[in-house]
Amino acid sequence: MSYISQMLDLVHEFTILGIIIRFVFATIVGIVVGIDREMKNRAAGIKTHVLVCLGACMVSTTSQYVSIYFAGTPGDINRLGAQVISGVGFLGVGTILITGKNQVRGLTTAAGLWVCACVGLAAGIGFIEGATIALLFIIFTLKFLNIVDNRIHMYAKDFELYIEFENTKSIRMFIDDMHKKEISIYELNVNKSDIKGQGPVAIARVGVSNIKDRPTFIDSLRDNEYISYVEEL
Repeated sequence: MSYISQMLDLVHEFTILGIIIRFVFATIVGIVVGIDREMKNRAAGIKTHVLVCLGACMVSTTSQYVSIYFAGTPGDINRLGAQVISGVGFLGVGTILITGKNQVRGLTTAAGLWVCACVGLAAGIGFIEGATIALLFIIFTLKFLNIVDNRIHMYAKDFELYIEFENTKSIRMFIDDMHKKEISIYELNVNKSDIKGQGPVAIARVGVSNIKDRPTFIDSLRDNEYISYVEEL
């Protein structure tokens, strides 16, 4: 317990080592939550969660820096910074797109814009040490966690499929076929095709019991007559 107390005291202190430990813990939190989302094939994965955690850590650390080094300054020195953070959020929304296959794109870019704004605020107020530490963690997130992100997605048992059916009756056949093969269907969003004369399209989130069965399962879907096209998202 004494070791934990010493560690907490170190984190509470406004020192370079204490700040680094804060960023490490924020990164761990983002990784843990991101892995859970990635395993369930959600749009926001490891990189997005880590970037948001790092940005929040940067903001709170910068706020502490301001309260220590600018105590007694007339006016609310944090007010403009708060407006920048919320304003960049609207800018990030413009980078998020939903494709025709219902895929969400641009979340990591939006998170990257937001965390860059947070680092820019720290640099602007003179908190160069924190901005440098944050930059190193951001580079680590974008470069190295991308490998982890892709690997987890590759081995996830839950995944999404884009399916083009021959007709509306094919949907019922697909569901019955999945039940026979003991394939779990977690979500099935069916929409009318934009192409005239084409059958309905669907985004299905399914799960296999063994990841090794995943390629074989997708190939078997392509062989079904009631499906004209299938693609893993």
